[in-house]
Amino acid sequence: MSHFAQYQDGVYADATNGDLPRLPYHHEALRDLAEKAMEPGPFGYVEGSAGRERTADANVAAFARYALRPRSLRPGAENAGDLGVTLFGERYPTPLLTAPVGVLEQVHGEAELAVARGANALGVPMVLSTAASTPMEEVAEAADTWWYQLYWPGDDALAESFVRRATAAGAKAIVVTADTKRLGWRPRDLALGHLPFLRSQGMANYFSDPEFRSRLKADPEPGGVFTEAVFHFLGAFASRSLSTDNIARIRDWTDLPVLVKGVVRGDEAIELVEAGVDGLVVSNHGGRQVDNAVAALDALPEVVEAVGDRAAVLFDSGVRSGADVAVAMALGARAVLLGRPWVYGLAVDGAAGVEHVLRAVLAELQITAELMGRDAADLDRDDVTRR
Repeated sequence: MSHFAQYQDGVYADATNGDLPRLPYHHEALRDLAEKAMEPGPFGYVEGSAGRERTADANVAAFARYALRPRSLRPGAENAGDLGVTLFGERYPTPLLTAPVGVLEQVHGEAELAVARGANALGVPMVLSTAASTPMEEVAEAADTWWYQLYWPGDDALAESFVRRATAAGAKAIVVTADTKRLGWRPRDLALGHLPFLRSQGMANYFSDPEFRSRLKADPEPGGVFTEAVFHFLGAFASRSLSTDNIARIRDWTDLPVLVKGVVRGDEAIELVEAGVDGLVVSNHGGRQVDNAVAALDALPEVVEAVGDRAAVLFDSGVRSGADVAVAMALGARAVLLGRPWVYGLAVDGAAGVEHVLRAVLAELQITAELMGRDAADLDRDDVTRR
């Protein structure tokens, strides 16, 4: 069994020698440090959400509506607290993954390579964004375990190229994001005119792709503005006609597990399972796409009930702590993707900042599971109630 919980013992021991933690443990305090470390445009891009940001606020607030129900005297509870989970036949030491976040070069110079090092230290898989700042093959060399997130482009041949590259490079799964046929209405970005793609940021997987490059008259210019490559990217970024039919085509391109991310309805979950997907990620993109949408956590029980045991259900959106992870797992999530918290750790302290955030979340999760008398994978609806 992993002993992430022992991390807090080390923190207290170090403190007796006057060595206090360099970074805070509350998300809000870390976010404030990140705001000081980042330029206004990049910070607004990460922190901001759609419209009046009601969905993002609802994601966080939803966790307060669900209360854990500890049972300390549960038989066998003295051995509880293991965080290991099995996903698609693979055993993982924890149920945590880093959510796909694009354009990390605007957060830290080492971008995805720093995320990989921070995640590797704890055995946490990273989910690599299509809009990464580092080509997937380079990330594959740095990351111990990684999944590939696909923004399905308008060009199906490019989608196929991305999936085949990820498979060849050693990805463990393909995660298709379905809720981004176009960018949501994001007032913070609009107010600053900040769209990093127009500065050729977040395009490493495109500029390194032979299918994408074959469409260009000249080689892309890294760092260039309004190049031919940028215009081609803007036209190809997302497919407006993405459907279950498209997703079923991935089976011709890879034998990896296929998940669809951005599901908040039971009826759509059923359609996707019938189309043959292996997993779903209940998510509203952290509130970045549709304002006033349902909180992802409130949608989780509906999707879990609709799917049953026919596909693995994962979760993201609004997670800020290990206790939040425990709530999501008790409501049926098999694993949880964490987003903004580790991005702020990256901004403040690079790979060490990512590791700090992940380690703190896992320590709290393991302590919570032990006090619940459960292994993380065994948390269920009996362990949570709606307030």
